[in-house]
Amino acid sequence: MKLLLILFLALGFSVSAQEDSPLIPTSRAKIPSDPIEKVTTAKLMEFDRNGQFNPQRVISRAELATILVRTFNLNKRRTNQPPIVVKDVAKNHWAYDSIQTVIRTGVMAGYDKGLFYPNQRINRAEAIASFANAYGVFQFPDVTVQKILSQYPDAKDIPGWGKRSIATALYEGLVDVDEQNRIRPLEPMTRLDMAKLLSLYLSLQQDNK
Repeated sequence: MKLLLILFLALGFSVSAQEDSPLIPTSRAKIPSDPIEKVTTAKLMEFDRNGQFNPQRVISRAELATILVRTFNLNKRRTNQPPIVVKDVAKNHWAYDSIQTVIRTGVMAGYDKGLFYPNQRINRAEAIASFANAYGVFQFPDVTVQKILSQYPDAKDIPGWGKRSIATALYEGLVDVDEQNRIRPLEPMTRLDMAKLLSLYLSLQQDNK
């Protein structure tokens, strides 16, 4: 489905942009009853040294980089970019390799003055957009992006830089919206939130086999 959609877009067509019916996710995967077990079994996330998952702890940028590299094997993607100087991430930093990988592949970006802020906690918009970047962002026309986002009452809170990426994640059914169909883009991204997103991705991969 994803490959067909990319080819369709490459030919210059607007997916459902001219249809009257709203766009709906292509995947109807459901979050499993224990997403933590699913993602730890898949070795996409880990327990701490005390055997705790800490579901309500907010994900840091360094932690997100590591999860994305692990999930999408980003270290295997070819890039001609040499190592990039990141002033606040030393070569002996535990996430140095992952941070280099996400920056060099364009999955995550640093900040001005060569900083990455590895310990900065992230919100759901940044996490979902970065995940979609690693997954592969569909080049929907602006009208299609707007049509997808219009189905969610708090889509107006999504920063402009994340709209197309998050629209891709929503279209693919990779966002755990709440009972009011809210994305909650400005809320912190907890480890449990990340586990739910990853479990939806794993279910989608299984459905596509």
